[in-house]
Amino acid sequence: MFIPDTIVGGVLLLWFILTGVSLIFLIYDLETNTPAQWVMKLAWILIVLYTGPVGLFIFFLSCRQPIPGTHDQFIAAHWKQSVGSMMHCVAGDATGIILAAIVTFHLGLPNGLDLIIEYITAFVMGLLIFQALFMKSMMGGNYFLAIKKTLFSETVSMNMVMVGMIPVMAIMRGTIPGGDDPKGLMFWGISSVATLAGIITAYPINSWLVGSGLKHGMMSAVTDATKPMDMSKHKAPEVSFSKKLGVVILTIGCLAVAVWITSFFIELKV
Repeated sequence: MFIPDTIVGGVLLLWFILTGVSLIFLIYDLETNTPAQWVMKLAWILIVLYTGPVGLFIFFLSCRQPIPGTHDQFIAAHWKQSVGSMMHCVAGDATGIILAAIVTFHLGLPNGLDLIIEYITAFVMGLLIFQALFMKSMMGGNYFLAIKKTLFSETVSMNMVMVGMIPVMAIMRGTIPGGDDPKGLMFWGISSVATLAGIITAYPINSWLVGSGLKHGMMSAVTDATKPMDMSKHKAPEVSFSKKLGVVILTIGCLAVAVWITSFFIELKV
């Protein structure tokens, strides 16, 4: 692993040491204290892996059970539900983007084509794993129905994640030496900053999705396998097709603006 011999290199090294400590604490807490579902556990592990102590701080505020047996009450607030919705979306999308970035670097593809491949990979990973698998149990175990039901929410949420991540990734990778090389700490530092940017831009749409009943937020693990999941708190969606289409167009417009702004700082080649 290449570490820049500068003050920035020292900062990056410290950041990833703190990330390692944060990750150890998170995994311990998820195993011994906070009863999150397995998909949420995986999402939080990935989020903290990418965002370090910042991700752990968000976990403390929105998900960590303060007293045994109080998790349902603790995560009941709308903003915490929205954070849960956002986190399992960003975890899948960021993972797809980073994995695709590693592959495209070794293929030597133009940066514009990189972004397209990263978008597609993130969308597929986010939809098929972190959305559909999360909803599968609520759809009677029907995985393909879960894919159909989560397609809209993943599309608009993914677009808003990319609104934050594209400018950071493309500009920083293209202007900072070694920023696109996954063998160096700089690449992972940029990935952390990009993920944080994606979290910020994805929160509003996830708040709307949860409030509209189109997406689930934070949920506790079902400890009794014979007990069906409590769906009573889930609001039935009442959003028309035209409104959904308008939201899709709006998020595509935001994504187009993000790409347009990025093109002022770095040339995008396909």
